[in-house]
Amino acid sequence: MQLLRTRLLPLLRATSRLPSPIHHPACLLSTAAAPFSLEDYLVAACGLAPAQARKTAKKAFDESSQVYKKAFEDLAWSRLNSASNPDAILALLSGVGLSRADIAAVVAADPLLLRSKPNNIGPRLFALRDRLGLSAPQIVRFLLVGSRSLRNCDVLPKLQFWISFYGSFEQVLVAVKRNNSLLEVSLERVIEPKIALFRQFGVRDIAQMCSNNPRLLTFSLERLKDFLLRAEELGVPRTSRMFKYAVSLVASNSKEKVAAKLVLLKRILGGSESDVYTAMSKMPSILSISEENITRKIEFLVNEVGMEPQYILERIVLLGYSLEKRLLPRHRVMQALHAKGLLNSNLNLFSLAVIGEEAFILKFIDCHKDKVPGLAAYYAKACAGDVPPEVQLSS
Repeated sequence: MQLLRTRLLPLLRATSRLPSPIHHPACLLSTAAAPFSLEDYLVAACGLAPAQARKTAKKAFDESSQVYKKAFEDLAWSRLNSASNPDAILALLSGVGLSRADIAAVVAADPLLLRSKPNNIGPRLFALRDRLGLSAPQIVRFLLVGSRSLRNCDVLPKLQFWISFYGSFEQVLVAVKRNNSLLEVSLERVIEPKIALFRQFGVRDIAQMCSNNPRLLTFSLERLKDFLLRAEELGVPRTSRMFKYAVSLVASNSKEKVAAKLVLLKRILGGSESDVYTAMSKMPSILSISEENITRKIEFLVNEVGMEPQYILERIVLLGYSLEKRLLPRHRVMQALHAKGLLNSNLNLFSLAVIGEEAFILKFIDCHKDKVPGLAAYYAKACAGDVPPEVQLSS
């Protein structure tokens, strides 16, 4: 603590006389003759362009008024009625290695950082560097997504926990961007009981699931348990690698929407309710595909390709591929190769659709481009969304 004071005090005392590029004489706008203007300060001291400064100042006014239920001008204690407090914050940001451009980006993202108490922000900023070991670029990336949390609490213990949980600082940034309350809720009361519940249900790859949908960790325990049970009701076993996807999807879709999607599949593809649940368990992400999208794909596969509905139901992954960029272009290529006698008769659209793009081009486009002139150009054009009626084959 003594070492921290030794580092902070010179920075705080120097704010009124800093000759660095962060500070400009024009930033000292708080005089009897000229009231302090945050917009002018953002231009002179932080390096923002006038238009950006105007937008950022308005953002500060709007956010402050929303949080404190008062007009910004009425907040006499806001610490934004002179350059003194903002100067101290800029000095602290500079002190942990941020450049003028870095500071401009951070302040534009969270202008209310300038009204934070330096005595609170200072130790938290230096802890990111000295105790967590973050570099200046890493601190910038963190502040762009977590500055508000830094203002509200000591984020160090939570960052340490999340880095251990997700496996890397970069993965933590991804999760925090999707749910910044991760840095503010209690680990003991909110987070740890959720992780315990996941383990109780035998969920695999908890970190991966909560990276894709970190809101799962801040729902109430009762609501999370409901999601887990609903995922099971879809026929997805807890031990399945698909279970984590099912949980994320039921958390993002109401019971009514899930029920409607089941009715749609049963109506169009037939089969028993058990068949539909089995198909759903193989690809829970079908819940996120619109009814129109599903219907168009099924009509294409049945009417043009000639697949039976039961066949599609058993290979539900087909409905996850783009009709315009994958199914239709590859079907036309398949037709061209069949017409030339260049394709094994046992291969069908499903066989071709599941192959990765690079492997497909190598095996079915490049090796036949001499025998089927124009095939490569046609496929590229088709994948771009321009699908002619058929491939023009030369005799």
